[in-house]
Amino acid sequence: MNSEMIKKTVLPLLVFLFILQVWSGIAHVVADFPTPSDTYVAAFGGINEAGDEMVGVLSDPFYVNNQDDKGIFWQIVASLERVFAGFVLAILVGIPIGLFVGMSKSAQYALNPFIQIFKPVSPLAWLPLLLFIFQDINMTAISTIFITSIWPIIINTALGVKSVSQDYMNVAKVLRFSPLEKIVQIILPVSVPFIFTGMRLSLGIAWLVIVAAEMLTGGIGIGYWIWDEYNNLNYHNIIIGIIVVGLIGFILDIVMGKIADYFDYTKKGRA
Repeated sequence: MNSEMIKKTVLPLLVFLFILQVWSGIAHVVADFPTPSDTYVAAFGGINEAGDEMVGVLSDPFYVNNQDDKGIFWQIVASLERVFAGFVLAILVGIPIGLFVGMSKSAQYALNPFIQIFKPVSPLAWLPLLLFIFQDINMTAISTIFITSIWPIIINTALGVKSVSQDYMNVAKVLRFSPLEKIVQIILPVSVPFIFTGMRLSLGIAWLVIVAAEMLTGGIGIGYWIWDEYNNLNYHNIIIGIIVVGLIGFILDIVMGKIADYFDYTKKGRA
């Protein structure tokens, strides 16, 4: 094992031990705050520090008692379904708009002010209006994800179009390419790495938004599950939910990063 691998293993472990110490310190100061050991028992089951036997949240994640009482696995699945629905809509709408903005100065002048205005708006600001429009939990969550995650796709797609060498565009003029041929044969191959970078950022935002959206809209989903555990004073489960959300977000980012790297010809060239 080389020194690089040792650092990659030991340094995160040291940070993890430090986090556990800080966590234990907070639990010592704040009354009834879950300790790391109690949270572990709440996750996987066993006897907690008070001597009570607990059934772990993660020991039976697939149970279904009724429509509103399901294991954490089904909560995650429900959230992912909404995330990918909004994410796919953002891709289908965002890429064509990004191409349009990148290829046309007039489109850039017309749309850029509104992109910059709406891009920083919090998802919590959209939720009440969208809930009023759709009167449906799923549609509200999906549309909120769509609105808040579309901007990185538009911006990065437009950036990819602008990165196309003018020499390539001159060749397209000489060969008398149609606008569609120009997009398919020249612009898209160069823009693909930028597009996937935008999609990676967009998916991260989508997963971030769904937790907040479900906390306010209710129903089934990991966000509402965390909020419901708060209402039931199950603080152990809140911490478990935070860790689960973080791990899933981490996995989604890795997957999208690998896909983006696969389509990034610049990295392939360096390899």
